[in-house]
Amino acid sequence: MKRRPLPVAAALAATAALLLTACGSGDDKSSDNDKIAGADQGAKTPKESASPSGAPAEDKPDGVDVSLPKDINLVFDWDKPKDKNEAAAMDDAANFLRAIYRGVGKRTTKDAAVTTYATGNGLHYAQVQINEWIKGGWTADGTRRHYDATTRSAPNGKSVEVAFCADTSKFYGKEVKTGKILKTEPSAKDFGYYKIVMVKFPTGEGLWQASKVFVERGAEQCR
Repeated sequence: MKRRPLPVAAALAATAALLLTACGSGDDKSSDNDKIAGADQGAKTPKESASPSGAPAEDKPDGVDVSLPKDINLVFDWDKPKDKNEAAAMDDAANFLRAIYRGVGKRTTKDAAVTTYATGNGLHYAQVQINEWIKGGWTADGTRRHYDATTRSAPNGKSVEVAFCADTSKFYGKEVKTGKILKTEPSAKDFGYYKIVMVKFPTGEGLWQASKVFVERGAEQCR
């Protein structure tokens, strides 16, 4: 079935919400040297959930619920690196994204998953994204695919840059009040290239938090 285009204003609003925007410098030079941008961002103590959840055990990787509403499907089509720290950082980068869309589905920035998997500018980034969906009166619907992931450790071993592509061509906004799905015409903006700087939580057993997020929209390498 051919998708019906939205009115311009609605399409622009939906696009703004669907594609996460960069939090941090747009001129990220981290790939040019050994220092990862934002790697000096310290981790903060995550807040515990106010009440236990009935989610399956696999949805609680750190004892925190990261399960998503049935209409939101996040696919992570990538292979884990052999390095233990990089593999853990990659897992928690995925949990960071789950936390954001869990917040979108629950319509709150205060869910425990957000404060567990984000710190500093990463936490600010997550809160801004969730609030944009809330202000627009939207939740999410569809499948968001993540692929072609790479990892790179800082020399001090305390931060890892997780870079990957995202395809949102089948991921839409949905009006909370009406349930109407806001489908748009496919475009280059459906593809984004992400770099998330994950920092090791000092007292957590294998917990990593997103401290910086950089995004390139319409990334050619992801199409």
